[in-house]
Amino acid sequence: MLDWVIEGGEVIDGSGAPRWRADVGVLGGLIAAVGDLASTAAHRRIDASGHIVAPGFIDSHTHDDQLLLEHPERHPKLLQGVTTVITGNCGISLAPLLCDDAPAPLDILQRHFTHASFAGYMRAVKAGRPAVNAAMLVGHTTLRVGAMAELDRAARPEEVQRMQAALTEALQAGAIGLSTGVFYPPARAATTQELIDVARPLAGGRGIVAMHIRDEGAAIDDALREALAVGRALDAPLVLSHHKLMGLAHHGGSARTLALIEAAARSQAVCLDCYPYTASSTMLLPERVASSTDVQVTWSQQEPQAAGRSLRQMAAERGMDPTALAAQLMPGGAIYFAMSDEDVDRILAHPLAMIGSDGLPAPGVQHPRLWGTFPRVLGHYSRQRGVLKLEAAVHKMTGLTARRFGLAGRGQVMAGHAADLTVFDPATVMDRATYVQPDLAPSGIHSVLLNGQLAVQHGQVLDRHAGQLLRRAH
Repeated sequence: MLDWVIEGGEVIDGSGAPRWRADVGVLGGLIAAVGDLASTAAHRRIDASGHIVAPGFIDSHTHDDQLLLEHPERHPKLLQGVTTVITGNCGISLAPLLCDDAPAPLDILQRHFTHASFAGYMRAVKAGRPAVNAAMLVGHTTLRVGAMAELDRAARPEEVQRMQAALTEALQAGAIGLSTGVFYPPARAATTQELIDVARPLAGGRGIVAMHIRDEGAAIDDALREALAVGRALDAPLVLSHHKLMGLAHHGGSARTLALIEAAARSQAVCLDCYPYTASSTMLLPERVASSTDVQVTWSQQEPQAAGRSLRQMAAERGMDPTALAAQLMPGGAIYFAMSDEDVDRILAHPLAMIGSDGLPAPGVQHPRLWGTFPRVLGHYSRQRGVLKLEAAVHKMTGLTARRFGLAGRGQVMAGHAADLTVFDPATVMDRATYVQPDLAPSGIHSVLLNGQLAVQHGQVLDRHAGQLLRRAH
């Protein structure tokens, strides 16, 4: 007897293939059968009539390192249908590091870092029984802060060796690779050679390198070439993080950058992730103000009441230059309205692009992508605007991501795979989170099974402890 039968729905299996009518049977945490299961006995049945049955969504780019240790009643990923997250992106991971006052951007996770080893962090996550599955990257910036007293220079040989040793320990513990964030101050002085040397334990495909590149504006071509060179030197799969063109002067440049990436993909393993918004979010950076149509403050240590407000409006009220006001509000975070619909559409639809939220589960008025990314792709970009077909959208958030990150047995509706399943209404699925109310849960997500457990039904989280730690298949 099966544990579950999800009956009456149309299956979009995550491979990119056309949908078909089928029931899905689950037993012991695995998909046991896909087909006509009307006469098959089951303990429980879910009526999916008029709905799509898809693999659980995989968020390819998150900063959920701390969220994995927490169990909120309203979980921003489960309520979107996300069953697996890739953590430790942009050079920022919660381990391995002991630090009482972490520098930005590490402080987006927390100020106090308490996990001296990556293995210790993973034990803590496993003991807490996470709400979603997780595959973890190690942050180069985290390694740098732990190994170097001065961050405004390239690492010395002995410091590189310390970072290599920490990365090796993390990979042995189960990390899937390294992420970089050389755009940010603590890692900006790192040379290309430092990145290659620190990442040597990944060589020959022993791990992934995911890179937040040095520049996403005027110097983006050179920044992409550097990232591609790192991937080639290591012979390691490369993920280009949240690919975008920042700044009004660079709108339309994605035709050029995607061509550059396509050319590289003919001779090396490279792909990219993206999110479905024309605004980005990161540290409050005065140098980004002039190239944005507006900037919304997400948090400010100097003026907490500024959270959620337009920087330009605040500057006008005070008779100040917006860039000067941004400097005055630091340290803080912000949302930058600086991308074009043309570029977002083109990148989102590209065959090499996966879906990643890049959301920040942090205090303040954060970007709505934390709560809205996946339903937004399905509703706004697929159903309403036709930027990509629904089967392609699901593929970008399931099968493609599982394959690129080496998550065996995930990302596809097929017998023998893990029973991570999301049932959604294709006619109503939609994000509801906005820049004013960024924590509104989406509509149209009917049910979510995670490792065979019913984690979400009708917008309610039922199981906040069904996740597992995932390793990469080599």
